[in-house]
Parts: sequence; structure tokens; C-alpha cells
Amino acid sequence: MTFRNLTETTWRETRAAAAGAIAVLPIGSQEQHAGHLPMGTDTMLVDAVLSRALDLLAEQAAAGADVPDLVRLPTLPYGHSPHHTFAAALTLSAPVLGAVLDELLDSLAACGHRRVLVVNGHGGNDEIMRLAVKRFALRADVTAAACSYWTLADASDSEDHSELVPGHAGWFETSLMLAARPEQVRPERDAREPVDPPPLFDKPPHPGLTVERHGEWERVGGATDDAAGADATHGARLLDARVRGLARAVLAFDAATRPDPTR
Repeated sequence: MTFRNLTETTWRETRAAAAGAIAVLPIGSQEQHAGHLPMGTDTMLVDAVLSRALDLLAEQAAAGADVPDLVRLPTLPYGHSPHHTFAAALTLSAPVLGAVLDELLDSLAACGHRRVLVVNGHGGNDEIMRLAVKRFALRADVTAAACSYWTLADASDSEDHSELVPGHAGWFETSLMLAARPEQVRPERDAREPVDPPPLFDKPPHPGLTVERHGEWERVGGATDDAAGADATHGARLLDARVRGLARAVLAFDAATRPDPTR
């Protein structure tokens, strides 16, 4: 396994690394996370999960495992967050974020990369990211994949409060931040009061429905659930499950897409 940080490579090193490596592009956001978490929570968390997954893969490679070469791209710190502008957010429209991803992915192909994995840290980016990956594979001779980090824990990673994952500025994200970046968690964690009628954006009235109702985020104060019970111990377990999940995803993507050296 060879690991490179794209920002620190020369152009010749970039070209040389592209041939068989998987390029990994993390994306986040800058948006309100209630009163106790910073605007860059999603960016910090996707960085933390990816950094620890790369460390885990390096350990596995040192122990003799077959791990692909990896190139880490700088994290895109802006995402699609218009639903959070009632408080504060720096947001890209869906067409603009899609175009930004299109151009970054096309640039990777022009540099010689043929395998790309996009790792997302913000729910508002998810559909846009997946469409960008689909478009990329239609117009370029590449294999591309996308995931949101919170989806990667498998059935063996049994967890408490799974109904609160991922949420927003609630128990899950606050627990993760207490484990990954505790200095960034403000001590004021107000209990989230129930509202009537209950919001629909994260708990639709029927499975399979996506429901959006005007003004919901502002009405619930910018959080999906109560963060008062979040703690670093749970956060460490939650974080570790996503780290191991992302490492497994990288290995599976590699196994399914590794170039045949005989061709």
C-alpha cells in the first residue's frame, strides 16, 4: 500500500500514483448544528472517519494484508445546506454542487485516475453526490463509488439508539464529536423540546416516503433529537464502527475493480 496526500504531491508523483490507486474525495458542509456544535461538524466528522480508516488500512497493510494504493484529496468543505440558512450556513445550490463535483471528478480522470471513491459527511449532499458519480461513469472510462460515512456500520456493529442515526446535531453527531473533537463541543446542550405536530423530514409517516414540510428545521430549533445524553464512550464505539466500515468498503471496492495486470 502506498498512501499519498494529493496536496503534498508533485505533478509527476500525482500522475505516477494515479494508475492503480483509488482516489478518495471527502465532502462536508458548513451549517448550523444547534447551539453546541460548530458549523464545520460534518466536515470534521468525515475527516475523522476517513483519517482513521486510512490509518487502519495502513496497519492492515503492514501486517501483510493486500491493501490498494490510495490518494487522499483535500476535503470539500461546502455542501448543499439551504435548509439551514434560517440560522447560518454557507451553501451551494444543488446544480452548483453537482457541477463542482463534475469538474473535480473530470479533473481526476484527466490526471489519469480511473478509480474514485467519494465519501460524504452531510445528508444534504447525498443524492447530489450519487448522481455526480453516475454521470461521471457515463462520460469517462472510470469506475466510481460514493457513500455517506454513517451508513457503513454493518449488522455485526450492533448499536444503541440506531433510530437516531444519523440525525442532525443530536445524540449521534454530538457523541461522535465528543469522541473525535471534544474541544469543539460547547457545554450548553439544551434539551430538545417536543413539538406538535412532530417534524416529518427525518421520520416520515410511511416507510419509503420522503417528506418535506416548509419551516420544519426552524420550528425544531435546528436539531433532530435531544443531544443531552450524548457521551464520548458511545461516540468512540460509533466512530470505530464507521471507521471499520469505511475500511471494509475500500477493500471491497478495490477487490471488485482492481485492474487486471494481464490485460
